[in-house]
Amino acid sequence: MNNPSSNAPIFTEEQRSVPQLAWVDGFSRLLDTRFRIPGTDIRFGADFILGLIPGAGDLISLAMSGVLVATMAKHGASPRLVARMLFNVGLDALVGTIPVLGNIFDLVYKANYRNALLMREYYEVGKHRGSVWPVILAVVIMILVLIGIILWGFFSAVNWLLDVMQG
Repeated sequence: MNNPSSNAPIFTEEQRSVPQLAWVDGFSRLLDTRFRIPGTDIRFGADFILGLIPGAGDLISLAMSGVLVATMAKHGASPRLVARMLFNVGLDALVGTIPVLGNIFDLVYKANYRNALLMREYYEVGKHRGSVWPVILAVVIMILVLIGIILWGFFSAVNWLLDVMQG
């Protein structure tokens, strides 16, 4: 990964000459690397700050990440690249729902920054081309696991509630 310990532009100067890619570059950095914890090289952005708001913050962050991916898809990202980006965003959103661990994960993983780097590599050296199916399969499996965890949590909560009500 490029040096996330700085807030330097992700895309090359030539790539940033396209207004939409300049916006993606700036918005990705705002979400993931805009601020620095004083005395350290640890950078964070609005994604981390929003993650401190239980539930709503994660949804807002997910929506903003989705807009970034849609913008990159509109400007030439291959289907395989878009699937990898969606995986990054999905993983960030999934782990982000876990209190404390999700916030720590946001400091380290930086899904939006990663996605912008993937897009830059795609433009520069033609990386991330090819079949989308392995990535789609991984995303479908992740979604099914997530649904399973949600259902388990729901039924556990209902069972606990029934036990409390009975006595």
